[in-house]
Amino acid sequence: MENMKKRGRIKFHKVKTWKLLVLLVPLLFVDATLLRVDHIKMTELRDAVLEADKNENDEEISQNLEKLKDFVFSNIVINVVDDNGNQRVTFGTGPFYLEHQYIRAANKALEEAEKTIASDENPNGNVYAMASETCRPQAIANGWSWNDSNYINCMMGEIQKYPAADEISDTIVASLPSTELYRKNYAAPLWAPTLTGFMMLITLVVIVVIFIRGIVWVFLRLSLLFI
Repeated sequence: MENMKKRGRIKFHKVKTWKLLVLLVPLLFVDATLLRVDHIKMTELRDAVLEADKNENDEEISQNLEKLKDFVFSNIVINVVDDNGNQRVTFGTGPFYLEHQYIRAANKALEEAEKTIASDENPNGNVYAMASETCRPQAIANGWSWNDSNYINCMMGEIQKYPAADEISDTIVASLPSTELYRKNYAAPLWAPTLTGFMMLITLVVIVVIFIRGIVWVFLRLSLLFI
């Protein structure tokens, strides 16, 4: 057994460097292909989450998130994300948002806030409803959504005209859920025991051997100059 190991090491040492360079080309191609396959799979799983979010199916969102998380945590996933206009490479999904789920939660919170405000004793009556009566026609005419800055500014501007406006505004703001709860970003490992991981490991070994042989070759050449 020991002799077999020695013969294997001797055979590897006898492999010419140029042969290793030739071998490196297809290895890099295979690595790139496998990484792309993993990236495409991650994208498909992430798109399934976003599609479930668009369809307002919370159960499907949860199931697809688990599938996405399990895949990303157990595979090497390299991704290019937009970071404030700058492209950067990251390991994982990059940040994405469950926009529709947040809107549903925010709408529900606003309804609860409206009920709370309506039940409060206020000399001016239901201030939220009165502000809504002014702003909703403008929103319909201008095509503003509930979370449009123009609609929010209109509502806040109307509410500020009445007593206890600060307390009402605080109630509305406090009712809204944090957007961070609907922001997802799963990180992938730098290496995983998958086909992609082992192929990259082989490629790294070949690169290291070529690099070391290159250093030795340069050192020997320099030594010859001083002999």
